[in-house]
Amino acid sequence: MTHKISVRSAAAGDVEAIDHLLKPFAEKDIILARDRDNIFQHLQEFLVAEYDGQLAGVVCVHIYGENLAEVRSLVVDPEFQKHGVGRLLVEGCEQWALGLGVAKLFALTYVTGFFLKLGYRVVSKESLPHKVWTVCVHCARFADCDEVAVEKVLSDAPIRPMAVKPIIEIDDF
Repeated sequence: MTHKISVRSAAAGDVEAIDHLLKPFAEKDIILARDRDNIFQHLQEFLVAEYDGQLAGVVCVHIYGENLAEVRSLVVDPEFQKHGVGRLLVEGCEQWALGLGVAKLFALTYVTGFFLKLGYRVVSKESLPHKVWTVCVHCARFADCDEVAVEKVLSDAPIRPMAVKPIIEIDDF
């Protein structure tokens, strides 16, 4: 039997499922907790993965500037782990970031080996800009952070963002 896995931008109708998926990982302090309001406020940063039409994973990409974005809140439902869902979510982040003209992605993670397999490299946390830590102050482990910083350079050359298409276009006004 073949299975269909797709990665897409999150929609407002996904918020409840995203919240349900993130909550157990936040309760175990694997990711920072987010409430539904926070998910709605940052909905444009989320990608979701569907496995045979069922929400199987989620990731958030936070842009810090034209040269840097963070992979956040990467979670795959335990039922769908080891099926390539996490890899596809990260690849989706990379494509999305490239499309916006972002040259480098980083993550703070406990699963370093996963990111290394995807071409990321370990970097010192001190090499990351100070503005990265504005969210970290809400973490119980902030003073004694044991996450590992990884990054991937998506392009050494200046990236030209994808063409921005108008949302509304009127020819005869």
